[in-house]
Order: sequence, then structure tokens, then C-alpha cells
Amino acid sequence: MGRLEGKVAIITGAAQGMGAEHARRFVHEGALTIFTDINEDAGNQLAAELGERSLFIRHDVSRESDWQTVIDAGEKQFGPINVLVNNAGILGPGVKTADLAEADFLKVCAINLTATFLGTKHVIPSMIRAGGGSIVNVSSISGIVAIYGTPNSAYAASKFAVRGLTKQVAIEYGEHAIRANSVHPGYIRTPMMTAALDEDQIKVASGSVPIKRVGEVEDVSNLVVFLASDESGFITGSEYIIDGGLTAL
Repeated sequence: MGRLEGKVAIITGAAQGMGAEHARRFVHEGALTIFTDINEDAGNQLAAELGERSLFIRHDVSRESDWQTVIDAGEKQFGPINVLVNNAGILGPGVKTADLAEADFLKVCAINLTATFLGTKHVIPSMIRAGGGSIVNVSSISGIVAIYGTPNSAYAASKFAVRGLTKQVAIEYGEHAIRANSVHPGYIRTPMMTAALDEDQIKVASGSVPIKRVGEVEDVSNLVVFLASDESGFITGSEYIIDGGLTAL
């Protein structure tokens, strides 16, 4: 407890699933936490749980004007931002590339990639005012390797691009004490996963992982808290795989 004391953080896609667990952990660790989502009902419910050290804002991460609203409101409530967790993302249709509609490709990229760029772009001036900060971009193992048997070129393209964007930002803004790292989860039990896989399929997925289980949201939050904290102060431009050893095979 207290590992994020003095931090002001923004977490996107945080009304449920992995993002909600990040928000809970950040508040528990002492951060003043702005969390955002398009799901207002779930967001307001979580805000009531987290209390006065949190602020929920409805937010379409693909809209640039929404980002400036979030930054302005966060600074007004808590002060300059020094942590950004770009967590919001969607899976998109699981079809092969030749069958993928352009509109679906662009929608996935808008939420998974463009939103990460927009959040980074708009938070950097605030982080400079804060004297530095940490940007944590949630990618995927699909941003490290192509997954055989799982057709989704839009998702893979967006998640690989997030990895590259992260490295470029780390190089450009290190002199301002701004760090940027990407997180690459494998099979994690989230609403996104349970919507895509039934329990039998999750058991099969567990069997393919060397640790012989799927990850839980707490596993990823442990890593995100570390990267947001001063404990990782000399770490930037890196990717962190959290997949139970799946990509080591």
C-alpha cells in the first residue's frame, strides 16, 4: 500500500474487467485516479465504490476532443497528470484478412491504436508540468507474435503498432523524465475473454499455457502498478509479456 502515493493517474476502459481492477489497485496504492469508459452505469457504480480519491468521466477514447476534456477535468480535480494507462481496447471480428471489412479494421485501430496516440499526445504537456510521468500502454501477445488459429489482422496490426509507438515516445520524451512501456497480456479472464470463449474453450486455453492456467486481472494489475510506480524509474521503451509462458513455446 502507498506505492503510488502522490501520483495522479488516468486509466481508460476502466469501468469493468482489467481496467476496473487497475483503478481499484491504483486507489488502494494511494493514487488520485481518473478512470474513464463509455459505460456510464458501470463507471458510476465503480466510482461510488472507490470514493473521493477517484473521478469517473464518460470518455470515447477515439475522439480527440474527449481527451482534452478528460485531461482538463483531471487537472482541475487533482492536479497535473503523471500516470496514463491506455487500457481501453476491443477485439474486433475474428475473420481472416480477405473477409475483413475496411470499416471493422478502422474501428479496431481507432480504439486500440489511435486512442493510445491521442491519450499520449494530450497527456505529455501535463506530465511535463508534473515533472515527469509514466505511460503504460496495454497491448497484447498479439503485439509480439501472430497467433495461429486466431484470425484477426486488425487486432494484431493495432497491437503491434502500440508497441512501436511506445518505444518512439520513450525515446522522444525521456529527457522530460517521461517513461513509456507496453504490457502484453496473454489469456486473461476478463469480460472480453468470456464473451469470446466458453468454459470448455478456456480449459483448452489453460492447457496450452506452461503455467496451466489463464491469467487473472490481478496478475496484470500487479505489473501495471509496478510500471506506474517509481520502482520502475529506470525502465522505459520496453515491452512486458505476461502470458504464463505461452509465447516462450
